[in-house]
Amino acid sequence: MIKQEIFDEVQGLATLGRNISRHIWNNPELSGHEKASADYYRKLMAKEGFDIVDSKSLPTAFYAEYGEGHPVIAVVGEYDALPGLSQDACAERKPIEDGAPGHGCGHNLLGSAAAVAAIALKRFVEKNKVEGTIRFYGCPEEELLCGKVKMIAEGMFEGCDAALTWHPNDANLVHDSAYLANTAMKFFFSGRTSHAAFAPESGRSALDAVELMSVGVNYLREHVVDHTRIHYTTDSGGFAPNIVPDQASAWYFVRAPRIQDVKETAERVVKVAQGAAMMTETTVTVEQGYGCCEFKENNLFGNLIYANMIEADGPKYTQEELEFGATLQGTVDAGIVERANRLYGDEHAAMHMGVGERDLWKSCTMKASSDSGDVSYVMPTGLFTTACWPVGCSPHTWQTAAAAGTTIGEKGAHYAAKIMAGAGYDLIMKPELLSRISREFEERNDGSYAPMVGEK
Repeated sequence: MIKQEIFDEVQGLATLGRNISRHIWNNPELSGHEKASADYYRKLMAKEGFDIVDSKSLPTAFYAEYGEGHPVIAVVGEYDALPGLSQDACAERKPIEDGAPGHGCGHNLLGSAAAVAAIALKRFVEKNKVEGTIRFYGCPEEELLCGKVKMIAEGMFEGCDAALTWHPNDANLVHDSAYLANTAMKFFFSGRTSHAAFAPESGRSALDAVELMSVGVNYLREHVVDHTRIHYTTDSGGFAPNIVPDQASAWYFVRAPRIQDVKETAERVVKVAQGAAMMTETTVTVEQGYGCCEFKENNLFGNLIYANMIEADGPKYTQEELEFGATLQGTVDAGIVERANRLYGDEHAAMHMGVGERDLWKSCTMKASSDSGDVSYVMPTGLFTTACWPVGCSPHTWQTAAAAGTTIGEKGAHYAAKIMAGAGYDLIMKPELLSRISREFEERNDGSYAPMVGEK
């Protein structure tokens, strides 16, 4: 019983992984609407011999389980796409369908690699009659930053000992910590309509309240903790300029390094909204959305992931792939590319070839948000990225959507599947290692976590 077996198993599943990636990429579904994608994965995992356990409240969420006893290893998959990022797999902006969704964050790759890793681990456990349970988690609504929060609140992650997760990126890196905590809030202002010229004194403008709130929040930005981000969009309700609008709304995201920072800043944003309502003699209703946590650091788990990144065979690119990557990279701001190459140590490279230094994560912390952070609050979780698009390209763009539909993205996903399968093997076969990782988790766990569910 040697570890190479698990890498060989993943290698034998390369065609399956490619087929999964292409199917999901060709059939993108937005967050909250991933019914066909979830059903595709359910059917795939059931055919492989997994038992399917569906969410009681979220039709597009499930986990597929195989095995008995501990350790219970969660392999986390996602499959939602982004609005407006339909894109052909080519090196120029070319939507397949204008305005349609596309996989600009590479979740077609993320889910396929997780499924392949889970299947490889299942086959290993089955063939070698090893005690342990493998769970593949089908997680929707990541782009809304709430799918896993809902699943945790329902208790779907209970009983797991450790989780493995990854994300497509422009470099091969382990991340001991990552992500900004985040919450979403909507503010609905109500006023009184009137003719804007004939009787403006009778009107109470909800739009004025939204604009004053924006001014107040902009002043607030100076007085929040470092790395806090507050961004928003508005809706005036479509009124004509000669009508004082009685309805207007604003949708805010608050991000910060820790979930407690998010909660404290969100409270202050609410006070700004209440002040804007007072100034305009309108009323405001606050709809508190879901919130997600930052990724909880676990250095021993990071060591394990890093060792498997070194041990697993990384991608080898063809000349055609390198030329495609260079052409796609050429559509990105040259300064961004230069800074990324300098950081990664791959001067003038189109594709990041090697594994980043062990502590490079400190300089490459992911400043986006993800509900995967909540998983790291309920169990030890290992996180890494692999190169699935050219250096300097960023998620949520047409460039990453294009790369996610090519063999460049698929090779990055295949590498990720090997890393997760290898790490899963170590967690199963080396109980003392899992025990030490769990102890570190408990040392950092103050017991205060509760999923931040939305409320009105």
